[in-house]
Amino acid sequence: MARGIPCHGSPQHVLRFTDGSEMPIGKIICLARTYRKHAEEMGGEVREKPLLFLKPVSAVISNRQTIVLPQKSRDVHHEVEMALVIGRQGKNIPVGESLRYIAGYCLALDITARDIQQEAKDHGWPWAIAKGFDTFCPLSRAVPAGDVDNPHSLGLLLAVNGDIRQRATTASLAYTVQEIVAYVSTLMTLERGDIILTGTPEGVGALKAGDVVTASLGDVCHLSHPVVGETQATGKQGREKGEESG
Repeated sequence: MARGIPCHGSPQHVLRFTDGSEMPIGKIICLARTYRKHAEEMGGEVREKPLLFLKPVSAVISNRQTIVLPQKSRDVHHEVEMALVIGRQGKNIPVGESLRYIAGYCLALDITARDIQQEAKDHGWPWAIAKGFDTFCPLSRAVPAGDVDNPHSLGLLLAVNGDIRQRATTASLAYTVQEIVAYVSTLMTLERGDIILTGTPEGVGALKAGDVVTASLGDVCHLSHPVVGETQATGKQGREKGEESG
């Protein structure tokens, strides 16, 4: 039997909702350069259409599980984001109908190996090599869409060791959630359980072993994660049972 290195991601890949329901996680679709100030701090700009990349479901962890910094990177950054949970299949969805396809909203962290991402940019490679490591996609429990009055007025906050790094509101998104769902559906069929990360505001920064990252989306979703280096992590640590709350 082949022997490998223990993985550090979530073993079940199920998204839990605050009402007690569950949904298997499908594709994880991520948007970039959707907040103008973040695009500027990264040397880019907001375009007519957002940039897209994918994360593997093996990157998902739940609240209070450990973020593991890979040995391959020396510069891992945090990015806090609102995520959309797709509740039904759709393709080429009209903007005016797209809210019907959103089952809920959750808080996500797009953990990024920034040095590897820069290498990918320099060579024209996909960003997945910098975004897809185990534990690089923390997700909170999802709030049903009907319980969110306005997804465009939610506060986003991220702190490291209690120091606030990112603070913004989803009102600063360059695209509405309706436009995001409609656009992504022109590129690929959206299916129940797919998750769309809508991009991060300004203030991204480095993480180091020993840090504790906390984040919130309004007053409805919360995350808290200790950070360790890969040499410190074990399969048990990476897979420890999360609180499944937030």
